[in-house]
Amino acid sequence: MSHIVHIQTKVHDSAALAAACHRLGVGEPIHGTARLFSGEVAGLLVQLTGWQYPVVVDPATGSVKYDNYGGNWGDQKQLDRLIQLYSVEKTKIEAKKKGCLVSEQALQDGSILLRVQEGF
Repeated sequence: MSHIVHIQTKVHDSAALAAACHRLGVGEPIHGTARLFSGEVAGLLVQLTGWQYPVVVDPATGSVKYDNYGGNWGDQKQLDRLIQLYSVEKTKIEAKKKGCLVSEQALQDGSILLRVQEGF
């Protein structure tokens, strides 16, 4: 049976975040404190290419904090792609824990189709 799922993502899993960073070709997230324009925040720091300030993830709450000044200090598409790839990696981790087989297909519109099959 096929299902279409829409996911609102909170980022809790550091392994899935690291895998998403690897796929984007950016450095692994590091624990630390970053000074954003509006103040200091602590968490997992991800430095996206071309971004003035890092993206800061709080795994305890799942929140993602960043300051890209409406795209002037970093391309929003990169953050969107990071969240998309995090969602893919987290889904794959959880499916494999349950013994499922996962296949992935990139679609022309930029979305990613995941197929999860039970019983493998």
